[in-house]
Amino acid sequence: MSKEKFDAIVVGAGMSGNAAAYTMASRGLKVLQLERGEYPGSKNVQGAILYANMLETIIPDFRDDAPLERHLIEQRFWLMDDTSHTGVHYRSDDFNEPTPNRYTIIRAQFDKWFSRKVREAGATVLCETTATELVLDGGGKVIGVRTDRAGETIHAEVVVLAEGVNGLLGTRAGFRKVPKPEAVALAVKEMHFLPEEVIGERFGLTGDQGCVIEAAGTISRGMAGLGFLYTNKESVSLGIGCLVSDFAATVESPYTLLDAFKDHPSIRPLLAGSEVKEYAAHLIPEGGYKAIPQLFGNGWVVVGDAGQLNNAVHREGSNLAMTSGRIAGEAISMIKSQGCPMAPENLSLYKAMLDKSFVVKDLKKYKDMPALLHTNSRNFFMTYPQLLSKAAQNFVRVDGTPKIEKEKATTAAFVKARSRWGLFSDAVRLALAWR
Repeated sequence: MSKEKFDAIVVGAGMSGNAAAYTMASRGLKVLQLERGEYPGSKNVQGAILYANMLETIIPDFRDDAPLERHLIEQRFWLMDDTSHTGVHYRSDDFNEPTPNRYTIIRAQFDKWFSRKVREAGATVLCETTATELVLDGGGKVIGVRTDRAGETIHAEVVVLAEGVNGLLGTRAGFRKVPKPEAVALAVKEMHFLPEEVIGERFGLTGDQGCVIEAAGTISRGMAGLGFLYTNKESVSLGIGCLVSDFAATVESPYTLLDAFKDHPSIRPLLAGSEVKEYAAHLIPEGGYKAIPQLFGNGWVVVGDAGQLNNAVHREGSNLAMTSGRIAGEAISMIKSQGCPMAPENLSLYKAMLDKSFVVKDLKKYKDMPALLHTNSRNFFMTYPQLLSKAAQNFVRVDGTPKIEKEKATTAAFVKARSRWGLFSDAVRLALAWR
C-alpha cells in the first residue's frame, strides 16, 4: 500500500471521519480511512444521542438498517442539590413522528454500522492502524501519513484529520496547539442494564420511546459540569463530565463524582436492580467558538472534535461532527472535480462552507457562554442550585411557620447571594451571553 496513492486519507472512524470518508467515496474519490481501534466504535462503548437530520443529509435511508435504540419523546432538565432536584420536563407526542428527530444509540454498534456504509461506498478502511505522523514534502505540503505498520508511508492529495480532541497528528505537525485544560472536559459513563419493560415503566415509555435527563448543580461540586442519563432499549447510559482544568485544580476524582451522582436520591431509584457491564471515559471539546483552531492548510483539513466543533451550551456534538465531516468531504470533492490542487487557497472552501452552516453560526452566537460558566462555576453549579432548592422547599413545606416569614427568609437569602456572589451580575451576563 505504500506505493499506492489515494485522493484522500481520513484519520479516524468516529462521526466526523465516517461522514467525510462516506461523502468523498460516494462521489467517486479514492479514499483510505485509518482507525487505531480493533474496529470502528471499539473505543466508544458508551451510549449517545443521534440527531437524525444531520445523518439523513448524508445517508437518507439510514433508518432502514441503522442500529437505533429509542426515539426521544421527552427531555428533562434538572437543577440539583445534594438531596433534591428542581426540574423542567418537555414531552410531546409530536416526537412520535414517522421520521423521529432524535435517537439514543450505542456508539460501538452505530460506528461499526457507519463504517460498513463507508466501505459500501467504496472506501478502504484499515483498522488497528495508527497514523503516527504527517508526511510533508519540501514545500511544507502534507502528502500523506506514516503509520505504525513498520513505519509504512501512505500518500494522498489531502489528509482529513478526524482524530478527536486529543489527536496528536495535527499538534505534532504544528498545525494546531494542544487544547488547554479549560477547553476540554472529561466525561465518565456507565451502562446500566435493565429489562426493556422495566425501563418503560420507570420512565413512562412505550415501545421504542425514549427519555433524556440532563442535570447540573452540586453534583459537580462547584466545577463546571453536567450529568446525564439516556434510555436505551435494554440499558441506561449514565455519566457526568467536568472540565479537565477543574479536575486538576480540585483534585476531585471523576469516578467519585459518578458514584455520588448515581447514588443521588433522584437518580438511585431509576437504576435500582441494574447491572453495570460497561464503563468508558471520553474527552470532549468545551472551548467553543473562541477555541476553534485553523481548520485547513496545505494538503490538510480538520473536522469534528479535533477542531473544537462542539456546542457545549446545547450539549450537541455528533451533529456538528457529522456536518463538518460532510462539508469537508463535499469541498474536497468539488476541488478534485475541478482539477485543482489541495492548496490552502482551494481548501479554504471548506471553511467558507462551514461558516455558512449552523455549526459555526451557533458556536459564534454563544461564543461568550463557555467562559462565563467556567469562570463563575461555583455560583452556577453550587450556590444558585442550593438557593433554588431552599426557595422551593420553603414554598411547599407547611409546618405552621407564617408564609410571610418564609418569604422574608427566602428573599434575604437571595439578597445575600446577590451582594456576596453577584447573583444579579451573573444573571445579566448570562442573559447577554444567551442573547
